[in-house]
Amino acid sequence: MYNHYYLYGKDHVLQTVAVTTLPETSLQDNSYWVILIHGGAWRDPTQTSIGYLTHAASILTSSPAYTSSTLPRIAAFASIEYRLSPHPAHPQDRHTTDPREYRAAKHPDHLADVQDALAFLQRKYGFGERYILVGHSCGATMAFQSVMGCLRSGGDNEEELDEERKVSPFAPTAILGMAGIYDLRLLRDTFRDVSAYQEIVEGAFGKDEAVWDAVSPAAVQGPSGVAGWKAGRLAVLAYSPEDGLVDPTQREAMRQALAPWEKGHSHVKSRRVELLSLTGSHDESWEKGQDLARAIAFTIDKLDD
Repeated sequence: MYNHYYLYGKDHVLQTVAVTTLPETSLQDNSYWVILIHGGAWRDPTQTSIGYLTHAASILTSSPAYTSSTLPRIAAFASIEYRLSPHPAHPQDRHTTDPREYRAAKHPDHLADVQDALAFLQRKYGFGERYILVGHSCGATMAFQSVMGCLRSGGDNEEELDEERKVSPFAPTAILGMAGIYDLRLLRDTFRDVSAYQEIVEGAFGKDEAVWDAVSPAAVQGPSGVAGWKAGRLAVLAYSPEDGLVDPTQREAMRQALAPWEKGHSHVKSRRVELLSLTGSHDESWEKGQDLARAIAFTIDKLDD
């Protein structure tokens, strides 16, 4: 499905991005890059960039429902792989595993990889703000983290970073969050009786719950949070009532966090938040591809309104 496969980093084999360019639309001013970030609770090695991209992209490029309307608005697909945290069901021996294959990521490693991948794509293809960032579950977390004011810079020593490590100055025009995790503490509290949720968040972010709050897109207020996303025109929050792993309070918390952003005005058009209903269990939307394709088409259609 993809026709380019790049290494955007030098530290780990998972620092890759798969790209499918569509030459017939890539030069059109009204077309967008669709860039995907897979889920998997920051740690599941069975969820991959290729798995997340393949079915939805196939549907969008072959189904008559999309080829005449949505496809002409897509310049390319890209799907980002990133370093993972340890998973208890997929153990590795630190002493015998190649360091470039060892999964031991901790925040900010996952987000740093996403930011590095976006910067790489910008350097290579130069699409500026004309892209839609699509994330599922923790991929949606990182999509919104990427526009938070407090997480967009490279830190106090940003001027010392080499050119390939700098965060891209271009934020997306739209973000599509599917079954997203937007408030880490709220997720743990909602499922307090299920120990796996505590383990997942601690595995990715450590035990300091103040850190959880500081990186949760739905918890950080003001320009340090998603309200600082000045380039954005559209946020789509997609969720299935049949989702048994992430509950609807996550979407509601994110909707409320985006309210101040929606009331502001960008340099082009008013900002909007749209809600979209999905069907099926937590992972069905991307595993089968139909709902992911429909959500991408929905997002592009709303950008035209």
